[in-house]
Amino acid sequence: MKKFALFIALFTGMGIAAAEKATKEDMELLKLAKQYFKPLPKVAENPENPITPEKVRLGKMLYYEPRLSKSGLISCNTCHNLARYGVDNLPTSIGHRWAIGPRNAPTVYNAAIHIAQFWDGRAKDVEEQALGPIVNPIEMANTEENVVKTLKSIPEYVELFKKAFPNDKEPLKYENIGKAIGAFERTLMTPSRFDEFLKGNTKALTEQEKRGLKTFIEVGCAGCHNGAGVGGHMFTKFGAITEYWKVTFPYVLKEKPTIKVDFGRFGVTKKEGDMFVFKVPSLRNIEHTYPYFHDGSVWSLEDAVRIMAKTQLGKELTDQQVKDIVAFLKALTGEIPKHALEVPVLPASTKNTPKPNVN
Repeated sequence: MKKFALFIALFTGMGIAAAEKATKEDMELLKLAKQYFKPLPKVAENPENPITPEKVRLGKMLYYEPRLSKSGLISCNTCHNLARYGVDNLPTSIGHRWAIGPRNAPTVYNAAIHIAQFWDGRAKDVEEQALGPIVNPIEMANTEENVVKTLKSIPEYVELFKKAFPNDKEPLKYENIGKAIGAFERTLMTPSRFDEFLKGNTKALTEQEKRGLKTFIEVGCAGCHNGAGVGGHMFTKFGAITEYWKVTFPYVLKEKPTIKVDFGRFGVTKKEGDMFVFKVPSLRNIEHTYPYFHDGSVWSLEDAVRIMAKTQLGKELTDQQVKDIVAFLKALTGEIPKHALEVPVLPASTKNTPKPNVN
């Protein structure tokens, strides 16, 4: 340690004592961080849906496939754009016939490691989640029967399903659409410099980012935003200290004349204790996944940090604390896997393929 400190001192021009202190502080921060966080896995395995190259290839094509929608226009990638860190950067998404959804579209990157899917957790995993929007009347507005009929009318898809699900008597069925898309989504991990830090490279973060990490933990943010996803692993009430709409609505009212309160997980469980409870969102890539919160009400990351401190922790952060936390959050921006951005060529329709229906 002393030899390393001497090297740092000579290389940077700082004193030996200061170098030893900096190294010690870094190691203490790393030890503290490991109590709350862990690096991303390479893929998010699911024993019930083993990941295979054939399944991932098919899932990727289906992810980009607009013919899964009634209009033939909307795909998974429409609202969860892989080139835009898995979101559409809209307050709430636009669906069939310009219908406006009630909630902000979460990022698909790293979502497979979450405790559940959707803001209210109504889907247990990405396989189940993938099937929901396809038949939602204000999203893709299709039917299970029409989707299967469409894919069966295209010989290339029939063969791809056989290869992806070789042990199934009927490979091309609605359930397997979710399994294929889910397998693809389980490969969408975005490791960042923070992962390198957690693996022991304390120089992977800048001094401000380290201050931000320490502040993030000390003020209480890591109580909910923890684990490999830096969030996504638990449910909690939005507005634990102050009703969330009292803090977020001033931002919303700048753009919208009326506001609708979202009851969160209560809509799924009907349990009073789940009123205004939502899945804690992952903060990975948060720099790019604006606007924030389930209602997409806030566009500034700095504002979002202040709101969370006030509503969840009852704390007013200083300007410096906010700047440092935001610096740390930007260090969570990861590398998008190359295969996610390689758009597949989709097979042509046939005379038997159902025509798009925009009504």
